[in-house]
Amino acid sequence: MVNLVQLPEGPPPDFTYDPPKKPFLDIVHQDDEIILLNKSAGLLSVPGKQPSHKDCLETRVQSKFPFAKPVHRLDMSTSGLLLFGINRQAHRYLSIGFERRLVDKTYSALVYGHMNEKEGLVDLPLICDWPNRPRQKVDFETGRASQTSWRVVGIEGDHTRVELTPLTGRSHQLRVHMASIGHPILGDRFYAHIKARQAAPRLMLHAEELSFLHPKDSERVSFSASCPF
Repeated sequence: MVNLVQLPEGPPPDFTYDPPKKPFLDIVHQDDEIILLNKSAGLLSVPGKQPSHKDCLETRVQSKFPFAKPVHRLDMSTSGLLLFGINRQAHRYLSIGFERRLVDKTYSALVYGHMNEKEGLVDLPLICDWPNRPRQKVDFETGRASQTSWRVVGIEGDHTRVELTPLTGRSHQLRVHMASIGHPILGDRFYAHIKARQAAPRLMLHAEELSFLHPKDSERVSFSASCPF
């Protein structure tokens, strides 16, 4: 039985949205149906409500591919692979694949401290923490089932590099799950304690691998984007 750690309460520290300007678009793969990009940390996946939050990967992609739409999202602070359907049919096909869990995603992360085991599964239900949204929290009564598989890749100084595989796709799932078992992701301003938050200049979480069925022929394809940290 995992001993859960009390997460920091209240809203995260204030920040000013200042998305990276370069690269404007880092295209990993492009064909007639899809475009796959390597999103920079600090860039929103889709526009925010405020006018200053309009610059995002979606608007950048649509400046060159007007009908492209993202099939999923990454947190602003997370870097890595983000998939777009270039046309309506491709987007619908890919979206169904995500809904039916036919997509495999692998993340690389640096977490606080040394993990005692080599691998494991975090199975903790999550729900939005409405007074502090967009924060999420563990809730055993009303939370939605959420599972994350993890595997230790290596020890790096005082911290551990892990491979994370989300078996479900809840908002902030990887961040909440790792923090809840006492190993918050370094640089996480939402869920990490102050030592882990100050241990890195960014959220040390990267969507490294993505495997899915291609809308053209339903064949499984796999792509990767090297972890930048």
